[in-house]
Amino acid sequence: MGTTPNFVAPGFEGVASAFFETIPEGRRAGAALSVWKDGAAVVSLAAGTADGGNSPFRNDTLIPVASVTKGLASLVIGRLVELGRMPSYDTEIGEFWPEFAAHGKGKLSIGDVLAHRAGLSAPREALPKSVYLDSIATADVLAAQEPLWTPGEGHQYHNITHGALTAKLAFLATGRSLGSLFAEEIAGPLSADAWIGLPEEYDTRVATMVPDPLPPAPAMSVPNSYWLERAVNLGSGVGFPNLVESADGRRAEMPGVNGFATAEAVAKIYSAAVVPTEGVRLLSDAAVDDVRKPRSKGEPVFGGQPPYQAFGAGVMVPSHWDPYLTEYSFGHDGALGQVAFADPYFKVGFAYFTNQAGDWERGKSVTTALWRDLN
Repeated sequence: MGTTPNFVAPGFEGVASAFFETIPEGRRAGAALSVWKDGAAVVSLAAGTADGGNSPFRNDTLIPVASVTKGLASLVIGRLVELGRMPSYDTEIGEFWPEFAAHGKGKLSIGDVLAHRAGLSAPREALPKSVYLDSIATADVLAAQEPLWTPGEGHQYHNITHGALTAKLAFLATGRSLGSLFAEEIAGPLSADAWIGLPEEYDTRVATMVPDPLPPAPAMSVPNSYWLERAVNLGSGVGFPNLVESADGRRAEMPGVNGFATAEAVAKIYSAAVVPTEGVRLLSDAAVDDVRKPRSKGEPVFGGQPPYQAFGAGVMVPSHWDPYLTEYSFGHDGALGQVAFADPYFKVGFAYFTNQAGDWERGKSVTTALWRDLN
């Protein structure tokens, strides 16, 4: 397929300048930026390289978007709720998913589960590959598990397990996989290049991830570090590189961690969540309010250093971690520095994706420039 040429609409020059400042010296890596305003693209930029040296980073380059996938999966759930295909966020999870009620978890609301409050941020038993690549199997293990803290009393980021829980909720509601629902309900109507479970024919478009050139920060000893580590490796040594670089990892539908998309696709999706975009509106204003309603904030159960994240029904909402554009914004960041969100006040969809591992300050700097251009 052809690639969209770089363009910047008048009035968004500050955004473009901020974007190009994020491209590494020597252009060993690259990035793409897409901004939609009032249902139309106003910025489409790509620069640097997609493979650490030779191939240019293009607007149709696919990026492993990591936890940005959680936000996309949450839009699927939000749509199912709005259409009445699954119960409201306030429904007790035990009514909808009886097996989840084991060990006192049944009184949690569906919204609590989506907001990282279920006490299931990590599995107590190591998950073999055959289980962790199967989101429904993982969810079944978690449903039977004793929670790691009193359910509902505090939150802790469910790095990978969140995707299994959303997958099971979608399956109970429809009998279908979340990846297929995402393709049909979200990406398909917008012709958006985004997948949860990447078809093999798109492998050649995936950028090579470039390690962070800076030395890693010294490891810090924090309480409950065992559970923090286990939330990432599931007790089986699984890591983000395994999930996005291996064939079986790419094919698996893991809605918390292994989405693949272009910046344009995700920005367009978030645009359509808050304003008609190419004839599509994914959520009503009322449904947007339900999705972004703050449900978890402040210090998580297992501690860590601020700034802390805040969550709605599976999406990240503004916090000291990332203020996004306004108090009404919602979306999700992803490992390696990916930033994506919608803003219903400005009617904006935004995505900054990079293959240069590192922090989120790059995407945040572009968001800050967008705020200035809009004001």
